[in-house]
Order: sequence, then structure tokens, then C-alpha cells
Amino acid sequence: MNMERKIAQALIKIGAVSFVVNDPVTFKSGIKSPVYVDNRKFPFHPKEWESVIRGFSEIIKKDNINFDIIAGVEAAGIPHSAGLGFFLKMPSVFVRKQVKDHGTKKMIEGGSVAGKRVLLIEDVVSAGCSSLAGVSTLRAEGAIVDDCLVILSYGFDEAKEGFEKANVRLHTLTSFPVILEEAKKQKILNTDGLKIVEDWVLKHVIK
Repeated sequence: MNMERKIAQALIKIGAVSFVVNDPVTFKSGIKSPVYVDNRKFPFHPKEWESVIRGFSEIIKKDNINFDIIAGVEAAGIPHSAGLGFFLKMPSVFVRKQVKDHGTKKMIEGGSVAGKRVLLIEDVVSAGCSSLAGVSTLRAEGAIVDDCLVILSYGFDEAKEGFEKANVRLHTLTSFPVILEEAKKQKILNTDGLKIVEDWVLKHVIK
């Protein structure tokens, strides 16, 4: 079984994929979606979460990604970046979305990234706004950021263009079309629901 399908099956098994065809969620980009994927469920399911961490490790080797530090974007990316750092015995930090009004008021917590190659970890990429903001924050602190690893990308053009413009390679464990194929096999959606989701994929994901 390939990695994309394995991760898609894990997402469905732990209940991280919710088809909300009657009450669509709205992404930050404004796109209304009939599906919501919650990768924050993984740490509650260590066996399936291990497949994510090992999957990240395999991509790092396969794509020959070089880095000194692993970074996770607040908040959903942090467990995965910390888990990967522990697994690989590599240092990890986390990137805030905004400065706190108390404490040290740092945007990057854990250690200095100045002059270091940093691998950014995210849970999901839709429009890519939070990931690319994390890249900008890291670079502002002197980090070299060339790669971002993510569990799931929806494949929106906005995200592809954003990562290309930022000169960052996006590496994904799985994609929404693969998740949908698994959902169809398991007959999770009825005929009407499946039609709604497939039409949404054709409109927003597959060009």
C-alpha cells in the first residue's frame, strides 16, 4: 500500500474526516467546503499518528531534504513537528502566529533559527496562508526555509502559486482526492452527498 492511501485510511479510521455536505465549513480563503479534516486527532491515536511521523521521515529521505531544525506552526502543526523532532533526534521549535502581550514576546519559541536550515511542518494546507506566514516569520529571524511538509493538501491553485512565489517546496503525505476515493470504497457518503463532494473537487481541486 502506498503512503498516500495509508494516510488517507488512517484519517478516516480515527474520524478526522467529516463530510458536512448540509452545513459546509468556510476556509480562511472564503471557499466553502463540504468536508473538514481535523489532523489534531492524530495524537489521540498513537498507532495511526506513528504512520504520519514515519511518513514524514520517508519523504525527507526520498526527497533528500536537508535541514538543521524542525519547526511547527502554532497550534495544529506543533504536535507533529515536536513528534518528528523526537523521532529523528533533531531540534524543534514552534512559530507563533502573533506576538503575545506578555512574557518574552517571541515569535519563535525553543531556540535560535538564525543561519539554520529549517524544515516547516504543517497539519493541513488549504490556501496556504498560515504556512507561508510561518515561512516569512522564520526568514525574518534569519532562517533558511526551502521545504514544507504537510499531512494533507487540498491542492488549491492559490496554495500552489503561493508556495512557488515564496520559493518553498511543498511535500504532502496525502491529498483530498485520495481521501475521497477511500471514502467511496467504504461507502461513507450516500449518492447525493457524493455528488456534492465530487462537484466541489472538480470545481476547486482538479483543474
